[in-house]
Amino acid sequence: MARTNRPTLGYIRSWLFTIPAAVLATAVLITTAVVTSVFSSAPRWQVFLYRLWGSTVLAIFGARVRVTGAENLEPGQNYFIVSNHLSLVDTPVMLKSLPLPFKFLAKRELLKVPFIGWYLQRAGHLTVDRASLRSSIQSMNECARLVRERSLSVLIFAEGTRSLNGEMQPFKDGAAYLSIQSGIPAAPVAIYGTWDILPAKDSCFLPGDVELRIGKPVSPAGFTLKDRPAFTAILEQRVRALLTAGCDPQSPA
Repeated sequence: MARTNRPTLGYIRSWLFTIPAAVLATAVLITTAVVTSVFSSAPRWQVFLYRLWGSTVLAIFGARVRVTGAENLEPGQNYFIVSNHLSLVDTPVMLKSLPLPFKFLAKRELLKVPFIGWYLQRAGHLTVDRASLRSSIQSMNECARLVRERSLSVLIFAEGTRSLNGEMQPFKDGAAYLSIQSGIPAAPVAIYGTWDILPAKDSCFLPGDVELRIGKPVSPAGFTLKDRPAFTAILEQRVRALLTAGCDPQSPA
């Protein structure tokens, strides 16, 4: 159950310490990542920096993360990581705690945001153009091609935005489209507890515990693009099961 009636002292601490410290850490580490990428684009260095950023801001937030199900992800295999999305805290949780390097799938408008946009471009993260249906399909097909050719793992927050009430919203079919189009398995992942630390549309950070629950990957074999709704429903059910039970009761598809 998400916390309500956030304390006044929590807002004071957040505005005087938590937010300025997190912004400073973000500016310093992303600038470091962008600048050093000119001289070294080595994946291990970039992974080190984004894990360092995740660890740093989570420590500032007072977030303690526990990971279960990491053994479900096979070393050397790439996946679409399909997750629910509760809070801005989800991003550093994923960066620090997912047991494999990955790229983000983000809306192309974020490329215009200072620091964030620079980092997305320099680190090779994937973006989708949502200006029109045609441009969206074209960019999705390009993403599927890049994922397949470069053996990338990609994180997708399948609801399309943060939950406004702490409950998981219906999944959009972008993750299913990409998994089917590329032939890459989709791994359901559930984040639990970040809403308590920072709800959507709020600015009060409260310390708390977070669980990252990783389920068994789902193969897109046998599905066509016309089957996107069915594949999306499977992924949504798996993430809901992880949220309610803390484990994936299904065997690999």
